[in-house]
Amino acid sequence: MSAIRMAISELRRITAGRLPVLAVLALLLIPMLYAGFYLYANGDPYSRLDQVPAALVVEDAGGTDADGNRQDVGEDVARELTDSGSFDFHRVSAAEADRGVRDNVYTFALTIPRDFTAALQSSADFTPRQGILVLTTNDANNYLARTIADTLTTRVRDSVAKEVGTQAADRFLTGFSTIATKTREAADGAGRLADGATQAHDGAGQLASGAGQLASGQRQLADGATQLAGGADRLAEGTGTLATGAGTAATGADRLSAGAGELATGLGTLRDATAQLPQQSRALADGARQVADGDARLAAAGSRVAQESARLADRLDAADGTIAASLRRQGFTDEQVRQALAALATAKQPLVDGNARVQEVSGQLDRLGSGAEQVADGAEQLAASAPQLTNGIASAADGAERLRDGATELSGGVRKLSDGATQLSSGATALSDGADRLVAGERTAVEGTDRLADGARRLDSGTAELATGAGQLRDGLSAGVDDIPDPAPDVREATARTIGDPVATRDVAYSQADTYGAGLAPFFMALATWIGGYVLFLLVQPLSRRAIAAGQSPLRIALGGWIPAGLLGVLQVTGMYAVVSLLLGITPVHPFATLAMLWLTSMTFTAIVHALNALLGAVGQFLGLVLMVLQLVSAGGTFPWQTIPGPLWPVHHVMPMGYAVDALRHLMYGGELAGVVGTAVPVLLAWFAAALGLATLAAYRKRVWTPSAVKPELVL
Repeated sequence: MSAIRMAISELRRITAGRLPVLAVLALLLIPMLYAGFYLYANGDPYSRLDQVPAALVVEDAGGTDADGNRQDVGEDVARELTDSGSFDFHRVSAAEADRGVRDNVYTFALTIPRDFTAALQSSADFTPRQGILVLTTNDANNYLARTIADTLTTRVRDSVAKEVGTQAADRFLTGFSTIATKTREAADGAGRLADGATQAHDGAGQLASGAGQLASGQRQLADGATQLAGGADRLAEGTGTLATGAGTAATGADRLSAGAGELATGLGTLRDATAQLPQQSRALADGARQVADGDARLAAAGSRVAQESARLADRLDAADGTIAASLRRQGFTDEQVRQALAALATAKQPLVDGNARVQEVSGQLDRLGSGAEQVADGAEQLAASAPQLTNGIASAADGAERLRDGATELSGGVRKLSDGATQLSSGATALSDGADRLVAGERTAVEGTDRLADGARRLDSGTAELATGAGQLRDGLSAGVDDIPDPAPDVREATARTIGDPVATRDVAYSQADTYGAGLAPFFMALATWIGGYVLFLLVQPLSRRAIAAGQSPLRIALGGWIPAGLLGVLQVTGMYAVVSLLLGITPVHPFATLAMLWLTSMTFTAIVHALNALLGAVGQFLGLVLMVLQLVSAGGTFPWQTIPGPLWPVHHVMPMGYAVDALRHLMYGGELAGVVGTAVPVLLAWFAAALGLATLAAYRKRVWTPSAVKPELVL
């Protein structure tokens, strides 16, 4: 039974009835429901923050600036927050805000204290103190709301700091004492930079030396890969010849089996036909002996008749002279005597002819008697050897049946040998192709190590220049401390604005997710794919017991157990992709490649869960949940994976979900595809191959029935 037929049989089993069909449909809906509802609920939460209630408390008493002008920075901030619509702000008292945050009436409260404006103006009097914005939160209300409120408070603080900083910078630009101090510190830092650059130059020299050794070793690897490719080509050619010969042998074994069957049938028929041969040959011998005795008596009688006939013929011949003499005595002329003799001869002719026939019949009777005697002797011999002949024919028929059975087994064995030789030939060809790709990769690696060695040499040269430049920077800063310029008023004003807001940001996005939900889509689609593959084996049987009992190939059994789940998993992720892209409007940059990656991810995840179930049973189901949890926390689906605890880093680098999430991000947002093709796809394929190997091992081990297999301690 082929793997495809096993898969079809399993699909028929799990869909045999209305409830099983409904169960299969429910399992198919799980990934699309999981990913669809979650992404729908979290599609763009930031666009609905204006519905989140927040308390705004303004206690700022205001103040006057150095020119006597009235300032109410707190009111300005409150008006800006209310007009922005970032949250549903409610201006309330401090007590009401505090009570509202505790009772979850307000998600958080932002308080602008009474001395906020005065604190911002304190730097002018050289009694600086910070203006405080008080953010009151309650994580019992919502943790992320606090994080978003922190971000909002930071933006407000930066806005106020920009205005205040500009004013302060304008006042302080008349003196450059701080700048001179910082310049001296910079000179000291430049000295440390020069020392570090010198050390970097030394390290770059070591790097250049090591890179040269690496390039030499890489060339040796490339030579070895070339030798491997040549050997793989010869192996592929030899296995091809083996597959052809095995196919020819299989054909000959089939013909031998058919011929042996025909021989067994013919000998069986002959055995049945000759079963009564000993009795019949004995009866034949007795009858032949009676015939021989009768023929002997008949031959003796014929011999006596022939003798009498011969004497009669002789007397008739002698009577011619007597008759002629008698006629002449009676006066007949010679002519009349001749006529009489002629008439007599005519009259005797029938007697002469009859004598000849009698003599001939006598000879035939003698020969008949002799032949009958020989037949009787032969019949005796046949009767004596007939039992041995019958037994020999029966033995030959039994041997022919055993030959037929053996030829049938030989035909099956040779056919398996032919199939194995064909698979071996395909594997050898794949090995040859892989060896060729390895040679190409090693050549690329040689070029890369050569470039690395060249870059290391240039780095060595560059760090030398860096060390020289750092020394010059140190000397220049030391010499320039006393040369700080005095800017003009307009220059001072522009400088103050720059100091107040020194950094501007310009977003450069190589790829970008449109919404929060779109940003989470790769992670939750990959997680939903694992969950979908896990629940499939609540219905699908990992391995066919019939195939195991029939002695099928372990690899064929493993494939037959995975294919149903693989097909259902592909249907699951296809439905999930349709929901995410068509209903939720999350459109990937590479739609077909994204769907193909989801297919590959589903096939890999179902293969892993299949291998765990096939190899470990109920323990394997539990391990499937454990692996899901480990990948959930280590895949880097929400925060960058580098933020996870150090002990989880190896899990991220080994487990497949992180690679699937990264690949889906690049495919959905338009990122670089080299990592998808060069890293994610090979890793998923490697996991798929490893899982299939474990399932094959499980099928091989389960050919031997153990007490725990017949009656397991735990069944889920």
